Amino acid sequence: MKSCGVSLAARSVCGAAANGEEEKMASGKASEPKADFPKLTAQEKERLAGVDSSLFGFPKLQEDGARSKALLLKAVSCYEAVILKAEGKVNPEVFSQLGHFNLLLEDYPKALSAYQRYFNLQPDYWKNAAFLYGLGMVYFHFNSFHWAIKAFQDVLYIDPGFSRAKEIHLRLGLMFKVNTDYESSMKHFHLALIDSTLCTLSKAEIVKLKALVSRSVQRKFRAAKEAYEQLLLTENLPPQVKATTLQQLGWMHHTVEPQADKGSKDGYAIQCLQKAVEIDPNSGQSWYYLGRCFSSIGKVQDAFISYRQSIDKSEASADTWCSIGVLYQQQNQPMDALQAYICAVQLDHSHSAAWMDLGTLYESNAQPHDAIKCYVNATRGKACLNTSALMQRIKLLQVESHLYNPDCAYVLFNSYRSFFTCKPVLCHVTDCHFLLKGLLKGPCSHWAGSNGEPASCTASSSASSLSPTSPQITPTHLSSPPHAATTSGVLTKDAAPSAGKSPNAPDHTPSQGLANHIQQKCRSDPGSPPTPDNRPLSAPLKEKTHSTTIDGTNNHRGSSFEKVNNVHPGLHRADATGSLPSLNSPPHYDNQGVTMTGMTSPLRVEPPAGAHKRSVSSRLAACSSVSIHPSSSDVLKACRNLSKNGLSMSSILLDRCPPPRPPRAPSPPLPKDKLNPPTPSIYVGTNRTPSSPPLHQFCTNPANPITVIRGLAGALKLDLGLFSTKTLVEANPDHLVEVRTQLAQPTDENWDPSGSRKMWRCESSRSHTTIIKYAQYQASSFQESLREENEKKKELESEAGSSDSATRHRKGSFKHIKFGTNIDLSDEKKWKLQLQELSKLPAFSRVVSAGNLLSHVGHTILGMNTVQLYMKVPGSRTPGHQENNNFCSVNINIGPGDCEWFAVPEPYWGVINNFCEKNNINFLMGSWWPNLEELYETNVPVYRFIQRPGDLVWLNTGTVHWVQAIGWCNNIAWNLGPLTAHQYKLAVERYEWNKLQSVKSIVPMIHLSWNMARNIKVSDRRLFEMIKYCLLRTLKQCQTQRDSLLAAGKELVWHGRSQNEPAHYCSVCEVEVFDLLFVTSESNSRKTYVVHCQDCACRGSPNLDNFVVLEQYRIADLMQVYDQFTLVSSTH
Repeated sequence: MKSCGVSLAARSVCGAAANGEEEKMASGKASEPKADFPKLTAQEKERLAGVDSSLFGFPKLQEDGARSKALLLKAVSCYEAVILKAEGKVNPEVFSQLGHFNLLLEDYPKALSAYQRYFNLQPDYWKNAAFLYGLGMVYFHFNSFHWAIKAFQDVLYIDPGFSRAKEIHLRLGLMFKVNTDYESSMKHFHLALIDSTLCTLSKAEIVKLKALVSRSVQRKFRAAKEAYEQLLLTENLPPQVKATTLQQLGWMHHTVEPQADKGSKDGYAIQCLQKAVEIDPNSGQSWYYLGRCFSSIGKVQDAFISYRQSIDKSEASADTWCSIGVLYQQQNQPMDALQAYICAVQLDHSHSAAWMDLGTLYESNAQPHDAIKCYVNATRGKACLNTSALMQRIKLLQVESHLYNPDCAYVLFNSYRSFFTCKPVLCHVTDCHFLLKGLLKGPCSHWAGSNGEPASCTASSSASSLSPTSPQITPTHLSSPPHAATTSGVLTKDAAPSAGKSPNAPDHTPSQGLANHIQQKCRSDPGSPPTPDNRPLSAPLKEKTHSTTIDGTNNHRGSSFEKVNNVHPGLHRADATGSLPSLNSPPHYDNQGVTMTGMTSPLRVEPPAGAHKRSVSSRLAACSSVSIHPSSSDVLKACRNLSKNGLSMSSILLDRCPPPRPPRAPSPPLPKDKLNPPTPSIYVGTNRTPSSPPLHQFCTNPANPITVIRGLAGALKLDLGLFSTKTLVEANPDHLVEVRTQLAQPTDENWDPSGSRKMWRCESSRSHTTIIKYAQYQASSFQESLREENEKKKELESEAGSSDSATRHRKGSFKHIKFGTNIDLSDEKKWKLQLQELSKLPAFSRVVSAGNLLSHVGHTILGMNTVQLYMKVPGSRTPGHQENNNFCSVNINIGPGDCEWFAVPEPYWGVINNFCEKNNINFLMGSWWPNLEELYETNVPVYRFIQRPGDLVWLNTGTVHWVQAIGWCNNIAWNLGPLTAHQYKLAVERYEWNKLQSVKSIVPMIHLSWNMARNIKVSDRRLFEMIKYCLLRTLKQCQTQRDSLLAAGKELVWHGRSQNEPAHYCSVCEVEVFDLLFVTSESNSRKTYVVHCQDCACRGSPNLDNFVVLEQYRIADLMQVYDQFTLVSSTH
């Protein structure tokens, strides 16, 4: 069983750094003064040997308080001295341990710097769980949730039994809540609750957080407010938790309190936020919220002070700078507003609000051309809430701009025009801070300088100070801010409505509503975390800067990276220039946010030159070069040596595979005229063509992501009437139907319910009914459409002349429809005639066939190796997705109406995954409808076609697709697994990706692989090697588990397997459990068998006292299957 203690690497690195490295450096440099070379005593080395990131936040480190801190400070000095004297020859583990020490000292910039060096020097950094955990903690501190989530997921992937898994689940739950992924949040809170190990929060506090998430899902804000207030009454509540709770309570009261008057609402919010900053004065987010509240009630001076504190205390936030620009603009200080907006768009190039406000600033000063460019950039931002209004404004300005005389127009901001030219121009951090130094005027007003010293508040020509008697103009409404996160407390988002206006937001006309507001932008940006005062962290990669023009284009002066293999004690300070590069679009800025100077995320791994374009490596063969040809006895012998000796150099014992990654977009990108490729179509004219081998090869060819076979039903004389609504009602009227209530929308667009903006999230609600009831709805829907058709035509004709009226008509005009989905037709008694009719199909497309991998699973997987029916009305949507485990799919339209399909080739799923992340949607479990314009902008090809009645659509392996009915129709579908290496490879890659994302794989690939080895003779060498590799790894795991359990004195109880028994999954984490089932003693006595994996069982009961281990296979049987599975000749 896996150890819950500190890793061997963590224990040994101290000796390597403080002993071996120290002695080596000291012996080679006798002439150097020894006084400058701190040394650790043997006792100190022993104490540090067990110190790593897993101790962060736990009392073990704080038992002797100052003594531990002094030891860590000494260790940091020692390690830094060793590194400086090493001249580039340092064990990478030194940097990892140095990162741990700085993390425990809460010196986050230096911790991140050290971790960065370890990442660049250690090729297999991903094997070090303590490093990944520490890195995740640092990212969490800087609110860079995208990268923190990736780091924590990697820890759980490479070491599911990690000692701080509960802490990881807790923080994942908090971050997913901030990202509004409530389903994932609830799951991780649940996993944290069942873990019996220690955590920074108590079980009661986790229960309350889980309840808050549940109320957020139901949008019960009053209940959430009561829960926050109740949480504040908890005794011995950690200060960080209390501060963050007050922060969230105050902000929620400010934004979503529906009944309170503005004065009392903002007063209570300010009171809560002021208490929050008293408890945690370093929370930049609390200061930002406080500034927003002060701004909303016209307290400009207090708002500026709060914004300044926000920037000083935490990260460089584009939202903060945008808010500062809004205040300056309201105070009639356009030059200062311009500077602030420039800082905002450089920090976040996609910040729609800053671009809109900047555009409004230009427009108000008679510069329509620049205003148009700003508005265009605003429409490209993911958080743009009023795209339609902006587009209308752009068109109007384009017309009006012809009336301006460039020679006579008064052009402002001449000194800043260079920022919008094609010349590379840097926006310096010192400029941004200089802008704020003169915010207040008076002898008692001082700001803290970048190094902590007082800074003068003297006004400058470019940053005029605000007079205490400045007119208090009521600010325009500022909508929801970026995120609800602080350093290490309770992170919640009940108070931050999803990217929309608060309930009390006033409506604006296009000319008024384009300015002085901030869109919500969740700070789970995947960019590298910002640092206090914008100080660039010392990092091993120094990147040359890039510039940004107003057109949104980049002028790259080239990108070169220089490795620096040393750490200086003063690395946490800003460099001499204090400059910040253009942060909006660096070369690797596909879905990343802010990137600091000299800083790239350790999780952004660039492929080496000549690497295959797919970044997701083959999960079976690529991660190890071991031979797959040893006998089973050799495998087991090596495993036994491993258990005896602790470590073994045998190549049979396979290194762990690195965590999977989504593929990068294929390179070179396709030209624009290739982004709408014709859909491969085959027209069937005779009854022989459907069964021909060339048809099978054409459909399964990876070069054809999707194929339409037209006329198939007629050629095979399929009686599609058996699947008509009338026949279904006659056969089984009370059969269960899952219903999705959706909004009827155009096929190529997806709007929010108000019709004000396009979005990726596809909203629907779930319910159930019966076939006969849905049939009645289907018929009434058709009749209603006939009655409304004439009226609708008249309305459209009357509104066709006005774009404004058309926009008003679209808003709120979407009606609700019901989509009958996932209707199970697996029961051969109920649906005998229907299933028999499908046997007429070609063998390669049948539900059951010898060449279908899913026919070898050995049990039913509803909707995959069984038929499912879909009953549709116009507008019914199947949102974007890939099939489970990337298997192929067959879909036949029964009619009488048509369906429109959209499909993207499998290599581009990483790009779509990035879009989902940007929009805070779970790619695997969320409901999304892609924005075609965004896909085309990123050079993603989209197949688009109409499926008519009788057409069969073959969806190839891994193809991303989404479908909408454009008429009343029924469809039937099922999955298939061609017996090819390509299919098996992508299925296993998705199996591993699901594991990383904590998503259940419906197809049990380990169970399937062993069944394939029993049932199939394989002649394809690639397929054979991948299956054999899977068997090898599984056999090793089974033997290692047995040895560890027997060594611990745990008895194995023979259970065996019954015929057609389904594969087993852990009831907690939902990973597949093969061979050894850990079931609770209670469920075993009742024969209900609640199965756990070994890691979850150990977390619930470290000694497995409450578990019985059931054995399903004899090891001799597995050895026989492994040895008998051999490659056969293709002529065999």
